[in-house]
Amino acid sequence: MKLEKTYPSLLTADLAAAELWYMRLLGRAPDYRPMPTLLHWELSDQGGLMLSSSEEIASRGSIFLYVADLAAERRRLDEAGIVLGSDIAGDYSTLAQVRDPDGNLITLATPPSGPFPPA
Repeated sequence: MKLEKTYPSLLTADLAAAELWYMRLLGRAPDYRPMPTLLHWELSDQGGLMLSSSEEIASRGSIFLYVADLAAERRRLDEAGIVLGSDIAGDYSTLAQVRDPDGNLITLATPPSGPFPPA
């Protein structure tokens, strides 16, 4: 399989409320509204994020986002009213997590400190 882009889709009970929460998390409005039950953000050349109130499109889940400066994102999110959990030291990255209002897990992580071992 040669993937062009990836778009995790997370389920929300209230799309309007989720839109406001994710606008604070991501720092901007969604890029597209392909249908009444779907919001779509382009986050990089490799993909983005979709939120949907339709179980046919999304399910509860999690998303893992690498950020260049975790401390700066923590400060920005604090100002936006989103409180990340404590830093978690990992083998390759430092992580911080928060759950959205629907219980989906959002993990922010520093870029890996080195290459992962081969599978």
